[in-house]
Amino acid sequence: MSALLRALPKEHLAGSLFALAAIYLASVAPSVEIAWVCTILLLTVFLFALEVVAVDVAAISIMVLLGLTTLGAPLMGLEQGLVPVERLFDGFSSNAVISIIAVMIIGAGLDKTGVMSKVAAWITKVGGRTETRIIPLVSGSVGLISSFMQNVGAAALFLPVVSRISARTGLPLSRLLMPMGFCAILGGTITMVGSSPLILLNDLILASNATLPEGTAPMATFDLFAVSPIGLALLGAGILYFVIARRLVLPVRASDSVEASDTRQYLADTYGLSECRLDEVVIRPESKLVGASIEDLERDWKVRVVGMDCGDGPRFGAASFDRTQGIMAGATLALLGETAALERFARDNWVRMKSDLDVFAEIMTATKAGIAELVIPPGSSLIGQSAHDLWLRKTHGLSLLAIHRGGAQINATTGGLRETPLAAGDALVVHSTWADLARLEKNRNFVLITSEYPHEELRPHKVSAALLFFALTLGLVLFTDLRLSLALLTGALGMVLARVLSIAEAYAAVSWKTVFLLASLIPLGMAVESSGTAAWIAEQCLQALGAVPAWVVQAALAVLATLFSLVMSNVGATVLLVPLAVNMALGVGADPAIFALTVAIATSNAFLIPTHQVNALIMEPGGYRVGDFLRAGGIMTVLFLVVMLVALNLVF
Repeated sequence: MSALLRALPKEHLAGSLFALAAIYLASVAPSVEIAWVCTILLLTVFLFALEVVAVDVAAISIMVLLGLTTLGAPLMGLEQGLVPVERLFDGFSSNAVISIIAVMIIGAGLDKTGVMSKVAAWITKVGGRTETRIIPLVSGSVGLISSFMQNVGAAALFLPVVSRISARTGLPLSRLLMPMGFCAILGGTITMVGSSPLILLNDLILASNATLPEGTAPMATFDLFAVSPIGLALLGAGILYFVIARRLVLPVRASDSVEASDTRQYLADTYGLSECRLDEVVIRPESKLVGASIEDLERDWKVRVVGMDCGDGPRFGAASFDRTQGIMAGATLALLGETAALERFARDNWVRMKSDLDVFAEIMTATKAGIAELVIPPGSSLIGQSAHDLWLRKTHGLSLLAIHRGGAQINATTGGLRETPLAAGDALVVHSTWADLARLEKNRNFVLITSEYPHEELRPHKVSAALLFFALTLGLVLFTDLRLSLALLTGALGMVLARVLSIAEAYAAVSWKTVFLLASLIPLGMAVESSGTAAWIAEQCLQALGAVPAWVVQAALAVLATLFSLVMSNVGATVLLVPLAVNMALGVGADPAIFALTVAIATSNAFLIPTHQVNALIMEPGGYRVGDFLRAGGIMTVLFLVVMLVALNLVF
């Protein structure tokens, strides 16, 4: 028998187990509607857990299936469909989905102006290139921000930041996005405005006060920072979890690993270096190198100067600066060399060796710049002029590295690179930012051979407009009662009207897979609530507990809220369970307000599957699968419950 089970495909075995579970639930369900909803609920879990199809396809399939129950109602023993057809597509106009669309556009606008690149530069400057420093910085920042705005908004704004950091450091995006996303969810528990359930909680408490037994003292509402100790403990535990267990729970996706630019490898090959690294040094005023030429430095120390910044902007490429010029105090040099040579240079000269690239970081980032090849066509106005005559770097943003002509190569090693007149058919090897390269596509003096590169056009002159509409959006979210989706759409529309983004770029910024995933699952939550399935499951779980201590009931409520938030909206789970929590607390002599707060916080414990808005947001760019959430989110779920319950009972 065991051999037969091992021979079955896992999908067939899991499908059989889910089918048996569905049959059992159907047999004990108090109504036909609840039986069918439980069956569809189990089918959803099966499709998500086994990834039989893509998660967005699974979600759309469930939505369509719920709609078809209207047609099949007589055959299913139902009076009407599980979800009214006229409400089946409400998810696409829901507050959550519209908010996600808007915040993606706002984030793209900030990224287009270079704001997010500067944030990423600061984080990498402070955190370096190691996960143990980058993860706490990114996760802590997004967690604190999400305590004052919707966590999905904070996560969406940090998505381009994390992408930049991945490009700068070479760390796979999948190693950074999940800690960021999880901590954005955790940050929503720090204040009473950090998540929808906590915003709703005080209103639910006031409503419950009206139904309390006579003689029972009314429950007090919670102040803005009343939950801060619990939220900060959860955020700290989440950061610590990823720092300690990241090697075990975070996946590495080959498809999402940022491919490093071939700039360093090209330079290493050009100069005949088998093992090399690129370091950045600052020349101190006391250094004996002050006044020495680049040629002297390279000859004496066996390193190559491939970049220089004398305060007038970084110049990259051996031919982009005068190699006989005296080195100035305060100049920043990019040195390429073998490790031993660079260590000897740093040891014997009075220079400040930077721990990481700073001035030349953007130039060496694969998503910003790299090696490209251009050909001089017949009829080009550049023929007969040298790189020196043309000022290629200043006029076109090109740092000339080599010229290929007739099977021979002219480069910094052979000499004469900047002084060689260009001829028709010359292939120029250049280092350029992708933005500068894109501008040359319509320049008839060049034929661009390199075509596969990121076509990115930054608009730094629009930074004021982008920040203005971002500040306006934050103001509307924090200081008005305006619906979240409308407040965010105001900022998104402002980005388009101010031409920070074109309307085509705004559409392209939206992850439609995320939109369809979330919008398609909302009808399932409606069915779970309206059919009475949620209330029935809650009653069954609590009845099974029997006479137990108050803390056990509190823990059971937390687990129940966690499970409900995975298959329905956290707001719906809160509305359903808070009245139940109040009654259970009165029954065991506990504080009903604390039990209600337990439910409101526990509905943020949504890490197991990508049904939470934040998890859905990061799934596609991170290349995650449902199994990744089950592995990392399983431990996080247990950790959340333990820390939350301990902190709640210590604080209150």
